[in-house]
Amino acid sequence: MPIEPPASPWSFGDPRRFDARDDLVGVGADLEPGTLLSAYRQGLFPMPSGHAGDPMYWFCPVERGVLPLDGLHVSRSLRRSVRTFETRVDTAFEQVLDACADPRRPSGWIDDDIREAYLCLHDLGWAHSVETWHEGRLVGGLYGVATGGLFAGESMFHHETNASKVALVALVGLLDDEHAADRLLDVQWSTAHLASLGVVEIERAEYLRRLAVAVALPLPKVFSDA
Repeated sequence: MPIEPPASPWSFGDPRRFDARDDLVGVGADLEPGTLLSAYRQGLFPMPSGHAGDPMYWFCPVERGVLPLDGLHVSRSLRRSVRTFETRVDTAFEQVLDACADPRRPSGWIDDDIREAYLCLHDLGWAHSVETWHEGRLVGGLYGVATGGLFAGESMFHHETNASKVALVALVGLLDDEHAADRLLDVQWSTAHLASLGVVEIERAEYLRRLAVAVALPLPKVFSDA
């Protein structure tokens, strides 16, 4: 089972009182495990500002991207890829994180502080990777944070066509248990690419309502046994 870290000394305030027009809801705090878990359980997640020396930014999007577990769109080509690739869980977390952080990727945002924070969360059993392998090589994957019935997806990458999508298909399968109707697969913001896979947007208030239910659920077996 994951190890609960010391509680955070920081308070993010009442998410119901956040500015209804602004995704950015906080600046500062730290990236200690207790702070990160507290944030996720209240609907927030961190991202660097992009400028060295700036404090951390915390977001709770007005329109939140989520993937309904019964709404994943699997194309014919993706079904073929699912049969071609192998998927694994938590066998290469650091490599997945580093691939997602590759500075050659456009709009990269994972800096050294974020990297160290999520490696620590992984060591404690809260951050997980779902990996796609082909002929013994890591070719795609995703990572995120699991707490209760929430899986907060952080980033994904691929080196072969459909490899990241195959990891997403595998993740949905791992979350599909007797609590699936109340589990929450969060992708932060929707994009055209994610929408094509079935991601939808819900208002912040609805997200927070569903989050309160989700975090009270037990972890999926694959993560509670990790």
